[in-house]
Amino acid sequence: QVQLVESGGGLVQAGGSLRLSCTASRSIFSLNAMGWFRQGPGKQRELVATFNSGSSTVYADSVKGRFTISRDNAKNTVYLQMNSLKPEDTAVYYCNARVVSGTPGTLYDYWGQGTQVTVSS
Repeated sequence: QVQLVESGGGLVQAGGSLRLSCTASRSIFSLNAMGWFRQGPGKQRELVATFNSGSSTVYADSVKGRFTISRDNAKNTVYLQMNSLKPEDTAVYYCNARVVSGTPGTLYDYWGQGTQVTVSS
């Protein structure tokens, strides 16, 4: 089990910045992946940015160059720095942790409660 606690959402004007935080209940090193997804109004949940095992990062094309994912291993926390925000970034942002466990491996996804990000034009 992994509990995830998010913070940092809010309302910002286009061009502004926000930073999201997500703290896990266990060591980041015990996770296969940890990152951020989002779900906009009437849209499916989509990947924003994530750390995969081996510390590689993956970004959605729509956020490359604007968003940066980082982490503090000592605090079991992952951050999402969002710059140059656009109205189309408006969504509920969810922290995600992924664990592969057992033989054969079973994938488990854990989710935070979600935090609203609203970008006004």
